[in-house]
Amino acid sequence: MSTASAPLEIGRVALTVNDPAKVTAFYSRVLGLDTLSQSGGVAVLGAGGTPLLELRADPAARPRSPQEAGLFHTAFLMPTRDDLGRWLIHAADNRVRLEGASDHWVSEAIYLSDPEGNGIEVYVDRPRDQWPMKDGAIAMTTARLDLNDIAGAATAPWADAPAGMVVGHVHLQVGSLPEADAFYGDTLGFALTTRYPGASFLGAGGYHHHIGANIWNSRGAGVRSYPATGLAELEIRAEPDALAATLARTGASTLADPWGTAVRLTPKAA
Repeated sequence: MSTASAPLEIGRVALTVNDPAKVTAFYSRVLGLDTLSQSGGVAVLGAGGTPLLELRADPAARPRSPQEAGLFHTAFLMPTRDDLGRWLIHAADNRVRLEGASDHWVSEAIYLSDPEGNGIEVYVDRPRDQWPMKDGAIAMTTARLDLNDIAGAATAPWADAPAGMVVGHVHLQVGSLPEADAFYGDTLGFALTTRYPGASFLGAGGYHHHIGANIWNSRGAGVRSYPATGLAELEIRAEPDALAATLARTGASTLADPWGTAVRLTPKAA
C-alpha cells in the first residue's frame, strides 16, 4: 500500500539528536536506511535514494521530556507484508528491543525506539478495500498482532530498507486535540478520518492517517523550549493544487504548529 495518490503526504522527518553517530548507526543497522548525505552536523538518511529522516546534531540540546509535545513516533511504511516479515526476522536475529505490536485493522504495526527515545513504528497497510468503516469513518483498533504469521510472510532474508519504503505517517504528542485538529486539519488541509480515546487521526486522499495526534502523555502541554532533542521539523509534500490552497490559507511555506514544531510545505515530486 502506498500513500502516493494522496494530495498531501509526509516527506522527511527531522530530529535533533545529542549523539548523531550512535543514532545514525542505529537507523542503518536496525532499519537499513542509507546515509544519503552528511554535512555540517546534518545527516540525511533514506531508502531507494529518497530522503526519509534528517538527523541534526546538537550535543548541548536538552533531552526532551516524555510529557511534552513533540514526536510520539515516526511510522515507516513497508511496501509489502513480505518486507515487514523480513524486517521482523532481522530484528529478532539482531536482538532488537521491540516495545509492542498491534493489529490496527487497517494496518499491522511493530513498535520500538531509537537510542535517544524517539518512537518508531514499522508497519504495513492492509488492502484499502479491507479497511473497516463505522458511522462513515475509518475504524481502527489496537488488537493483538500475530508475529509468527508476519514472520511467515517473509520469502527471503532482509537486505536493507526496500526501495518504496516511506514515512507513511507521523504520530505526535500534543497539548490539545482541538488545537491539533485546527492546525493539521483546517490550516494544512488534512481531513479528520477517525477519533480514538485521547487521539485524533487525520489523512488525505482517503488514507487512514498521515497525522496522528494524542494527549495520552502530554495533555495541556505548552510550546516547547528549544534547543531540545526530538522532533525538529516535519516536511509535508503537497500536489500543486493542495499546495496552492494551503499557501493561500497560510501565506507561508514554513509554519509552526501550536507547540512550536516547524512544519515545512514542499511540492511533491512529479
